[in-house]
Amino acid sequence: MRNSTDFSPLYRSFIGVDHLASLIDKASQPGKQSSYPPYNIELLAENQYRITMAVAGFSEDDIDIESKDNSLIIVGTKQVAANSDQENTSAPRHFLHQGIAERNFERKFQLGEHVKVIGAFMENGLLHVDLEREVPEALKPRKIAINGKSLLNVNS
Repeated sequence: MRNSTDFSPLYRSFIGVDHLASLIDKASQPGKQSSYPPYNIELLAENQYRITMAVAGFSEDDIDIESKDNSLIIVGTKQVAANSDQENTSAPRHFLHQGIAERNFERKFQLGEHVKVIGAFMENGLLHVDLEREVPEALKPRKIAINGKSLLNVNS
């Protein structure tokens, strides 16, 4: 049986660029990126993407989204309740099993050239960030018509 290496974790945080560039960037970053919170990256249309992150327990006020220098940074900071839970109950909470993470996070995504954040919304514990690649007209491929006649008059 042949061993194959799956490099998909190395390029899953790049949006709008080829996989080779993402491999190079990941290899140049020291340390291991946390897997929390889990996320999906979807291709909605030819130049439209969506990042969906599972942020159960976080409100819109707990999450900051910033786009700068071809990077998208999403930071979740869980606000510490000022003993409001403890006032309603006689004793502090004691978990028998705590499977819902309530920790702060910072997730960075490297964006490709001309990829812009166009909006974000939360729904059912999921944060959705919509992205779009806006390629300038000068960089778009264009079709060249074949007329059958030379545009330059070589004999004159």
